[in-house]
Amino acid sequence: MEQIEQLVQMLRDSKRVVFFGGAGVSTASHIPDFRSSDGLYSKKLNKHFTPEQAVSHTFLVRYPEEFYDFYKQNLIYPEAKPNGCHKALAALEEMGKLAAVVTQNIDGLHQMAGSKTVYELHGSVHRNYCSQCGKRYDSTEVVLQAEGIPRCSCGGTIRPDVVLYEEGLDQEVWTGALQAIAEADMMIVGGTSLIVYPAASLIQYFQGNYMVQINKTKTNADQKADLSIHDDIAKVMEEAVQRL
Repeated sequence: MEQIEQLVQMLRDSKRVVFFGGAGVSTASHIPDFRSSDGLYSKKLNKHFTPEQAVSHTFLVRYPEEFYDFYKQNLIYPEAKPNGCHKALAALEEMGKLAAVVTQNIDGLHQMAGSKTVYELHGSVHRNYCSQCGKRYDSTEVVLQAEGIPRCSCGGTIRPDVVLYEEGLDQEVWTGALQAIAEADMMIVGGTSLIVYPAASLIQYFQGNYMVQINKTKTNADQKADLSIHDDIAKVMEEAVQRL
């Protein structure tokens, strides 16, 4: 495939590559985009909620039982394993080519594949903390095993360390991601429709030589990209890194 050979050549020419990814990176690991859900109907509340409403700060505060029910069913996938894209990026970092992964995903699969420098813009399901005493729980088990609302030993509610709708991003993570992108000479944008802000605005800070867009469908980045590949990102990244 000629486009993959172009991608390989760009990777060869580059020294500081940054990967910016979204939900499409994890679909090959059988983690669906939760927005594809039709929503949540709660008989108890007699209301229908969109997926965005169901993972909002307001929903967590007002309807914690429904929040955790939706969260456990739609955002935690304990059996998920890294796919070809995650593994290829870890290999690129091992080669000294990849400077950082910036991800909108909360599944922790990049770290599971071996990536060291990962900026998780929206947090991680693997980190939880008590909203009352601050005690940290570094596992999904505390949430998955709880009946209803997970409780800390102090009696407080344990909540996931993920950025819900209506909440701001972690400034330290944001600054690190922005700096990594600003210093990169190549940026690969993959598996994201670039419609979730402020994350999507990060691409404007890229000033390097090559921007590559890999997504099954067209996105806002296609016009800015030096190379656009509309194909499965796991397959494309795996093949490109093997050819290096």
